[in-house]
Amino acid sequence: MSSGTQFETTAVFGGYGYDAPYEHTVPYGHFAPYEHAAPYEYGALYEHAAPYGHTEPYRHSAPYEHTVPCAPRAPGDGSRAGNRRRARESGRADGTLSRLLPRALVVAFLAGGTSAFVAKDKAVELTVDGTPRTLHTFADDVTELLAEEGVEVGAHDVIVPAPGTPLTTGEDVAVRYGRPVLLTLDGHRRQVWTTAETVEGALRQLGVRTEGAYLSTGGSRRIGRAGLALVVRTERVVTVMADGRARTVRTNAATVAEAVEEAGVTLRGEDTTSVPGTGFPRDGQTVTVLRITGSQEVHEDPIPFDARRTEDSSLYRGTEVVQQAGRPGLRRTTYAVRTVNGVREKPRRLRTEVVREARPQIVRVGTRARPTSVEGTGHLNWQALAACESGGRPGAVDPSGTYGGLYQFDAPTWHGLGGAGRPEDAPPAEQTYRAKKLYVRSGAAAWPHCGARLRG
Repeated sequence: MSSGTQFETTAVFGGYGYDAPYEHTVPYGHFAPYEHAAPYEYGALYEHAAPYGHTEPYRHSAPYEHTVPCAPRAPGDGSRAGNRRRARESGRADGTLSRLLPRALVVAFLAGGTSAFVAKDKAVELTVDGTPRTLHTFADDVTELLAEEGVEVGAHDVIVPAPGTPLTTGEDVAVRYGRPVLLTLDGHRRQVWTTAETVEGALRQLGVRTEGAYLSTGGSRRIGRAGLALVVRTERVVTVMADGRARTVRTNAATVAEAVEEAGVTLRGEDTTSVPGTGFPRDGQTVTVLRITGSQEVHEDPIPFDARRTEDSSLYRGTEVVQQAGRPGLRRTTYAVRTVNGVREKPRRLRTEVVREARPQIVRVGTRARPTSVEGTGHLNWQALAACESGGRPGAVDPSGTYGGLYQFDAPTWHGLGGAGRPEDAPPAEQTYRAKKLYVRSGAAAWPHCGARLRG
């Protein structure tokens, strides 16, 4: 529509409950009124035959009725005709105001819809993991906003305000992602989650006291979304008892041994502590240092030998001959002996070994029947001979070891008379019997010094 065109309304809008449809005069510069097919219905489309500025009229779904525009008003001359013109022009101004009122209502309706549309648009600030940005959104609540912005959240993430909270313009929405931390705190390992971006912030969030504590990494180190492993040893008070003195230290040591060393105590040799040195020192714990001196002792003990007896038919009954003399063995035992803080403990056996095996003693026992006598020797004094040769001792042996028994036989003579073994090992009766046989064979000359005693 050109800038020089205007409408004059002669009736109000019937579509809003008024009595008559719009009546319009022909625009300035036109000579024919608009023609409409039907009364105006709200919501119908305008159909235009030509763009604005052309002489071809608009065609609407509801008709407008127009009057011919008024002729230009002549200056007043005070005549009756002039008065009529002034009255007509005054009425025409009142009609124009009436025609503009429904149009203003339509504009107000459209403006209200625009206002409602604008009211749905909200300016909010969204901060994701510390990075803020201001944006406009039509989302109704926090959940819709995060979905609209493609922000995915998990069970360990924190959203403020909470998901589902209605949004208003000027709202601040913050999302902080959860980060896994494999935390070893004072020897206890567990996995925790934190929304803090630094190690120091995470420990503060978890309520871990860091003053005097050992951290495996710097407190300002940033924690990525993948998390990290962190070792924290808080400061503890430990008392070390050593050499009659108590030493109290504040420490973040990882082991008891480290705490003892920090207390200025040195362990030497077999020294140890009342709790394992590799253990974790607890707050308020008392550790006692045990001064140990150790040595070894060796004890040797004999092993008794066994006696084995075997029957021998070549020996007279009652005769026993030691074929193999027994010999005891030897057992050696090593003990560990130590003193703890000057007190000797019970020896502890370390090992036992047999140095020498015991050798058994073998004895032959005679089973042969003894002869009753030797003919021609019964009148001799054998007791006197025995007293002279050996002092009457059956097991007597001369200093040289050559002669033995009651009658001091040497080994060849004894064996030649049928004796076995050594004469001093034979029973007294057998020795007397062998002596009688020797007398029959050699006479009293067999005993050059004591043979005369046989005849009293």
